[in-house]
Order: sequence, then C-alpha cells, then structure tokens
Amino acid sequence: MDAVPATMAAVLLTANGGFECLSYRTDVSVPKPGPGEVLIRVGAAGVNNTDINTRTAWYSKAVVTATEAGGGYGFAEAKTEDSGWTGAVPQFPRIQGADACGHIVAVGEGVDPARIGERVLVEPVFRGASRFEATYFGSEVDGGFAQYARVPSAHSYSIKTSLSDVELASFPCAYSAAENMLTRTALAAGERVLVTGASGGVGSAAVQLAKRRGAEVIALASADKADGVRALGASRVESRDADLVALFGNEHFDVVIDVAGGAGFPALLDVLKRGGRYGVAGAISGPIADLDLRTLYLKDLTLYGCTILEPQVFPNLVGYIERGEIRAVVAATWPLAEIVAAQRAFLEKKHIGKIVLIPGE
Repeated sequence: MDAVPATMAAVLLTANGGFECLSYRTDVSVPKPGPGEVLIRVGAAGVNNTDINTRTAWYSKAVVTATEAGGGYGFAEAKTEDSGWTGAVPQFPRIQGADACGHIVAVGEGVDPARIGERVLVEPVFRGASRFEATYFGSEVDGGFAQYARVPSAHSYSIKTSLSDVELASFPCAYSAAENMLTRTALAAGERVLVTGASGGVGSAAVQLAKRRGAEVIALASADKADGVRALGASRVESRDADLVALFGNEHFDVVIDVAGGAGFPALLDVLKRGGRYGVAGAISGPIADLDLRTLYLKDLTLYGCTILEPQVFPNLVGYIERGEIRAVVAATWPLAEIVAAQRAFLEKKHIGKIVLIPGE
C-alpha cells in the first residue's frame, strides 16, 4: 500500500445553516486509527438526506416543515441545542458522509495487520453498549466526505465484488435503512408492500429489496420516474399525490415502507390490512403527521420507527451485493470539491437512486 500522507482533502461542516457552512479544504490532518479501529482510503461516498438534515438543523423539534424547505439556507427557527439526530448538540467542525467504501491502509491496536489492503464497505450506524444506543458515521464522528476516514474495525466489512467504488458507495446508508425497515416489519414472500418516495435512495433500495424477498411491490413516485421505478421491481407505480383509499380501499397492503411522512401519512394507515405493519425511516415531506388512534387500535396495526440497524441487516446486505442479488442505482457523480453542486442536484429530486462524491487523489 502507498504511504499515508499527513494531510488530506475533506469537506468540513462548520455550523448549522446553508451551503456556506460547507468548507472544502486540502490541509485537514489525516486521522490515526485508535484501538479497534482501521483507517480507510475512501474510494467514494454517497450523498444522503441525513447530511443535509444535519447541516440545516432539520432534526430540531422547532422545525415542522419538509426537509427540502431549508435545504439551501437552513431553518431560521431551528435550535442548535437539539439539532443533532440524537437530540444532542452537534459538534463542529465535522466531516460528514455516512456512505463510504474504500481500502484499509492502516490499523489500530488490537486489529489484525492482515486487514491492510482489504476492500471494505462501512456500516454507517456504529452500535453502542445497549440495543438502541449508536453513533452515526458522519454525525457524531467524522465520516466519508474526505480522502481518509477512521472507522471501527467491526463496522468495516470486507467485500468482494467487481462493482466500482462509485457503485459500491451507493449502498450503505440507503440500502441498510431500507433493509432494516423490511426486517423490522418482517416482510415476507407473497405479501403486498407499499413504498413511498420510491425514486429516492432509500425508496429505490426498498423496491429492490422487497422484490428480492418475493413481495408484490407497489410504489409512489412522480410520473416522470415511474418507468425507472418499475425497472427496479415495482409492479405498479402511482403518483405521490394519489388518493390511496380510492385506488386501493381500506385494507390492501400487508406492509407500508415510508420515508415521506407529512400530510400523506393518515392514508398510509388507512390502506393497511388489519394486523398490518408500518415502518418509517424518514419524513422528507414533513415530520408532523395526523394520527387517528382509532385507525391504529381498531385495525391492530403495528408501527415501527427504524433507525438503529438490526445486527443481521448489514452482513445480509453485503451478501446480497456479493451474490449480485441487488444492483447499484447511481444517478450522478461529482468531485468532492463540488459538494455544493452535488447537494443542489440532490435537493432538486430529479434523479432516481444515489448521487455519489469522489474524493480524488
């Protein structure tokens, strides 16, 4: 392996706010792996909603609008003291980037030196001491928007695939979030599932992963993206603004996989069968939703909030990739130095799949 340099290119998030809070630098110190950690040379890193949500402070309880409303400028009403995804105060500067792949170039104490040279995929949610305690890559610790990143060895999964770095970097965050929802809701072959936001990173992943399980997949997406979503495995694609009850009636789906939330939430429960399951891992259309408790209890529904990954989710995902059971969906790539342009494109929501950053040499 090449010698590890003392400094690297990276994007620093310097505060909550707009694009002006993203600072591309070429003089950032390369981190050193501590006990149980590895240092990876980042091959590529995907752009996610959580990167933008953290920058804009959308996670603050004071914000009640859709994520894209403050994507470029931040939210004036946000309170820094609760703007981290855990409800804690974020620490700046921070290198963001939850999605990353690369090669191990150095190891810390307690890690087998034989790991140096391994190609790895980073599991973005680092499990803590208890079931629902975790650290998020690129949020509480520095992430993949850099040429090098420090990662726990246990969350750096060796992977053998002919996929490019760009393709590989499209998987970790979106596909693990989608697979986690499918795992928590126990979607089974032959069941019928509704996927919202089906053209985005998590939604398009959920379509593929649900189809892989043998489910019948119905998706919600804009009309201009319908063909692309069907190509991923959806048997039917309806408009995001469709009247779901008029289309499907009150008891049609076994499972709903939701990343949208907002005003469309009540109908998602209406169209679930009795005993149906609802999984959510995002609220891009708005975090505040009306819930009629009568619908919840009279239909014996189960609602799952999904953030911390089930232990089997990421190892399973690596297996799916290695066996070619799912494919990468990459909409565009940008150099790391052009992260603002990449995030602008991301916020326009004209793409299907993932936008990926390349850190370069």
